[in-house]
This record gives sequence, structure tokens and C-alpha cells, in this order.
Amino acid sequence: MQNESSLFEASKLRGFPWRPLAALVLALIAQLMLEPPARGWISIPLYIAAICLVVWSFLRGEWALARIAEDIYHGDTETLRFKSFFSVASWFRGSKQILFFLSLLLLGAAFYFFRGNQFTVLNLSLWLAGLALFVFGLWDSCSRSRLNWGRLKSSLQKMDWEWLALLLAVFAFAVFLRFYRLNEVLAEPFSDHAEKLLDVYDISNGNTSIFFIRNTGREGLQMYWTFFVAKLFGTGISFFSLKLGTALIGVFTLPFVYLLGKEFGNPVVGFFAMFLFGISYWMNVIARIGLRFPLYPLFAAGTLLFLTRGLRTASKNDFLLCGLLLGLGLHGYTPFRIMPFVVLTAFTIFVLHNNSKAIRAQALQWLTIVAVTALIVFLPLLRYWMEYPEVFGLRAFSRLDSAGTFGSLAGVFFSNLLNALLMFNVDDGNIWVNSLPHRPALDVVTGAFFVIGLVLLILRYLRQRDWRDLFLLVLIPLLLMPSVLSLAYPEENPALNRAGGAAVAAILVSAMAVEGLVVGTVRGTESGQGPEKRRGFILYILVGILLAAASFQNYDLVLRQFDRYFRIGAWNSSEMGRSIRFFGDVYGRMDTAWIVPYEQWVDTRLPALWMGLPNRDFALWPDQFASTLTLPAPKMFIFNLQDLDTKNALKQLYPNGTLSRYTSATTGKDYMIFFVEE
Repeated sequence: MQNESSLFEASKLRGFPWRPLAALVLALIAQLMLEPPARGWISIPLYIAAICLVVWSFLRGEWALARIAEDIYHGDTETLRFKSFFSVASWFRGSKQILFFLSLLLLGAAFYFFRGNQFTVLNLSLWLAGLALFVFGLWDSCSRSRLNWGRLKSSLQKMDWEWLALLLAVFAFAVFLRFYRLNEVLAEPFSDHAEKLLDVYDISNGNTSIFFIRNTGREGLQMYWTFFVAKLFGTGISFFSLKLGTALIGVFTLPFVYLLGKEFGNPVVGFFAMFLFGISYWMNVIARIGLRFPLYPLFAAGTLLFLTRGLRTASKNDFLLCGLLLGLGLHGYTPFRIMPFVVLTAFTIFVLHNNSKAIRAQALQWLTIVAVTALIVFLPLLRYWMEYPEVFGLRAFSRLDSAGTFGSLAGVFFSNLLNALLMFNVDDGNIWVNSLPHRPALDVVTGAFFVIGLVLLILRYLRQRDWRDLFLLVLIPLLLMPSVLSLAYPEENPALNRAGGAAVAAILVSAMAVEGLVVGTVRGTESGQGPEKRRGFILYILVGILLAAASFQNYDLVLRQFDRYFRIGAWNSSEMGRSIRFFGDVYGRMDTAWIVPYEQWVDTRLPALWMGLPNRDFALWPDQFASTLTLPAPKMFIFNLQDLDTKNALKQLYPNGTLSRYTSATTGKDYMIFFVEE
């Protein structure tokens, strides 16, 4: 059977490529019809027509995905023996066996001293030393991986500096979108931010927990990262430090996305993947929230990169790096706990697509390297899990726990799965604090290319049976599982935060489709013929216009629409904080300023965050009003506009008090101030 590349050469650019362009136009119109408030079902027949044209284009070689790199296996796999799998020590050679056994001793001691849910100098030193010895003992330090200055100089001379400049420009644009108006968008903190900063405050006071039990429990990586960012940039234990830390995490994800695109295609796929990921409304919103959300896509992208590259090249070092990132990701955001199952799925698909017994046996060794390395990195949390299993699993299992029968739970699961799969192109859910509710998670351009890319992936897998194509297809629903498994609260699905890892796979699929459209044509222009060059130039201009339009839409979604929608939903704790700060500046004290709690109103800890007081709560409950009589004036009470009971109680308690209404910059967020001067 003629392979894909020969099909492309045989049909090379015979006439204008109207089928791919017609498919793209129909897909764009279909996706545009799914934008709110249109939501027209006419998009279904339009997408069906577009898919038919994509299939036709694929069969004629007009729209093909980038060729996947061939597997490169190092070592003599034919003489490999399965029995070596059972001897971990056999991975080491010579004196490195001593390092292996020494690392076991250090890690065993570290595990013992991790008791009590505390990092200490002792257990941290033992753990890091044991991990370093284990990695050093397994690291492949052969000559080809050593730094060769002559080869480095030669590579620099051959480097395409124009391409590098283009990549850096895209990276800089993505950084701009992550940080522009960061102090304003996200505008206000909510209760989760107060909980996080209390944890960071605990760290500053020497309480170095492994697992932070406040608010149903959380892994600690973001808390330590925020503490580091606050010290490094001098931003203090503040709401801005949280946002700055997560925005940086969003930036760190970009190189992994680029390299993952290269692994599944070529540098152009990586370029488009990094561009689409960088401008994504989805990724920009969760990077600005100031919570742990972007840790999921960061470590998912890194783990997937080294996993797929390791399986392609049989590189032990890649499997070590995969294990390190897998273990570190488990210290990040709870939905990342799906990733061990993703890794196991990848190895299963890889093994099922290989007939060589030697390679299958070797794959088991690779999986063991990943698992053992990840387990070592996970060791502190493993100790906590063994000591406090109920607390460790509380947050995750609270979403799974449901009193329904198996049949009803199965119904909820498949309903959740369908809704989660539709989030990319139709509806991203109703969680207003981290999304624009009930709109597609992807922009019009990325969403259209995503559907096209899925079709092309399926077609190529049916033709070539490459394990990576099947893995990428399976990867999307797998990475959605943390959102799908919200069986007890199906209204929380889909959720952009708990499905964040799926954005990596979805945007990669979109990037592959973009590359297949433009670079497939350019590949055929290498003969230098004028019409072919013009056709490639036209397609690049078209894609450039589409990417510019996508950039504008995502910019608008984040910095205008989401900002406005969030301000309407969030309470204006910043303004309350300014009112209290003004009171303190004028009278030199803030201990007689209070906020009266009210149902479904502001968290009374939040105004203190704007003053750098993460451990302060300004709450004063109505039954405590009488206790303020003994305190010297002046006094200030902030309360909800609808709280008539508080208004009457304060007037009765302080007949000479002054009542005023604070007019908020956001409609509907006014509040009352009762001031006692003497």
C-alpha cells in the first residue's frame, strides 16, 4: 500500500487545494455558530460537511499531518532477557551499585523521619541526597550525552537564527498575555485565596507541612512556590504573590508544549502549539487565578514529553526525567493524580503495538524506572498518606462519593464524560470564578482546527497504526477524568481547572492540523516552482490572519469579558480593605474597625489581604456588638446593604453614630459604613 508521503508526492499540488480550504471555512463557520449567544444547531451539519471534506482531502494527500519520527532503540534489544527486569540492581554497573544501595538507606531513613507531616532539615536532606544518588546511579553518562564544545560550536553556527527569533517573539507574546494587567485581572480574591495565604503564612512562621490540611487538604507545592516568589520579588504574603506565582507557572509550561509539539510532529507543530497555548483564554485564565490550577498542565506537558520521547528513543534519562516530573506533579494539584494512569496507558498501548518480545520486556523495565523514580519523589506524601489516609483522600473522594446505585452512577459518569468532551467546542461549564460560563473552552480558530485534527488523527491511525496517534486520542478523555469523576457534584463538570491537563492534548491536536494545512503544501514547494511557492505563501498568510484573529478573541475573552463577568460575581473586598486602611491612616489604629458577616457576602478575611495581613479576620458577629462599648472611639463597622438588623442594632447601641453608604465602582457592590467618633 502506498504510504502517506508517497500519496502526497503523487498528488502534489494538482490545482488549487479547494477541498482543505472549504473544509476549514465550514469548520470555522460551524464553530462561530457555537459562540454565545448564537449557539445554533446549524453547526452540526456544517461540521459534518467539513469532516467529509477533510476525509476527502486526506485520501487525496492534500491535508496530511506531519510525519512522526521513527522509533530509535539503543542497545542490543534482541539479546535482552526478561529476567533482568526483576533485578533493579542490574540497572547499575560497577561502583554505581554502591550508590544504589546507599540511596536506599538514605531514602528509608527519610521515609521514617517524614512522620508528623513536617519537612525538617534532617528528613529533607536525607530525601534529596537519596534521590540524587538514585538518579546519578541510573543516569546514562555515555559520551554522546556529554557536553562537547566543538559540537556545540558547530550547532550554534548552523542554527537558524531567524527561526529562533520567531520562536522568541511568540514566547514573548505569550508572556505578555500572562502578565499584562495581572494586578487587575483577577480583580478580587475569594475564600480559597485566604486559605492559601494562611498556609504560606504558616510556612513563614516555620510550620513546614508536607500536606496542608486547611480547607479539606491540599498538596504543598504552590504554597512553597508562593513563599519563594514573595521573597524573590519582594511582594510579600499577598494576593499578588499568588497570581505572580501561577502566571510564572503558566510561562514555564510553554517550552514543554513546544517540545511536545516537536515530538509529535516537527518544530513547526511545536511553534503552532506554543502559539495557540500561549494565547489560549483557557490557559490564561487559570494562570491568573492565583490557585494551583496551572500546575496540572505544567507537569502533564513535561511528563508526556519525556514519556513519549523515552518510548521513541529508549532513553533511560528520559524515563528518569519523566519519573521526576510525575512525582513532583503529585505534590502540585490534586487532579494530577490521574497521570500515573496516563503513564500506564501509554506503556500499555506501546506494548500492544510492538511484536518484539525483547522490546516488551524492556518496556517493563522502563515503566519500572518511571514508577520507582516517581515513588521516591512522592515519598513525603506517601508517608503522610499512610499516616492520615482519610485526610489525604478527602478532597478527591468528596467528588466521587455518591449514594446512588451503580446504574445511576454509570449514567452520571457517561453524562459527565459527554459534557466534558463537548467543553472544547460547545460549553465549558458554569464555574464563574475560573471561566466564562457556557461558552467553548477553545476560541473559534483553535476549536475548528481541533475537530479537523481529531479527524486527521483517526484517519492516520487507521492507515499507519502508530501507537502515538492512538495514545493522543485516548489521552484527551483520560486527562478530562478529574472533571468527569465529579459524580457527587455533576453540576461542577466540566471545570476548566480540573480538566486543565486536557488543554495540552487538545491544543497539540489543533497545532498538528494547522501544520498539516500549511507545511504540507510547503513540503511540495521544494522544487522551487512558482505556482507552488505562491500557494504556500497564500496559505501562510491565511493562517497568519486566523492566528491574529484568534489572538484578538482570546485577549478580549480574558482581559475584557472575563474581567467584567468576574467583577460582577466577586465581592469587592479590595474596596473594603481601602476603607479600613484609610481609617487606620487617619486614626492610627485598625483594631476598632470591623466587618459584620452576612450570608453569601464577602469573606471577612479577604480585606486584610490587601493590607498584607494574611492572618487577620475583621469579622464581628452581631452577638459581639456589646463588647465594643468598652473600647475607645473611633470605631467603624462595615456591613451589608441588606442587613437591616445590624443597622438597627448599631443605631440603638450608638445613637450618635453616623451611617453612610459606600458607592462601589462595580454596580451592585455598595456597602454601609457605620462610624462612631466619640
